[in-house]
Amino acid sequence: MPRASLDRLYCDYLPDIYRYLLSLCHDHHLAEDLTQETFFRAYLHFEEIQPGSLKPWLFRVAHHAYIDHWRKHRRQMPVPHETLSKSPVPERLEDRILLQDEVKQVMKSIAALPEKQKQAILLHDVHQFSYQESSEIMGVSLSHFKVLLFRARQKIRKLHKG
Repeated sequence: MPRASLDRLYCDYLPDIYRYLLSLCHDHHLAEDLTQETFFRAYLHFEEIQPGSLKPWLFRVAHHAYIDHWRKHRRQMPVPHETLSKSPVPERLEDRILLQDEVKQVMKSIAALPEKQKQAILLHDVHQFSYQESSEIMGVSLSHFKVLLFRARQKIRKLHKG
């Protein structure tokens, strides 16, 4: 694979992979390490990628790097201390504060979900992968993924109503 293609892969997907891993582990340094591990693994196995499925494949590599780390260390994940949002920032300070508070509440709710439900929400609702792509990244059947996502959304709604 030409070096230019690998550099392009890194530049194009680094922010998304980092955000995804940070939202899973809630640790800036660990997310950086896992991002580096993801791109290292991608470099080693780049020839296995099917044309047109690069982004889902890269997220699957990131997912496996996270799971491998989690299994190896089996430690409690900390509560998120910062939030990431792709939404536009309102102009008025009051609106920004309200939006920031709302995003923190949602991220806190997502962090409280069981691990598989949290990953389902992050992949589909935050990173906007299709049901099929998300299920493949997580290594579960499509129907199981839909159940995980449904239950995760129900729990988040319940937390915000009560």
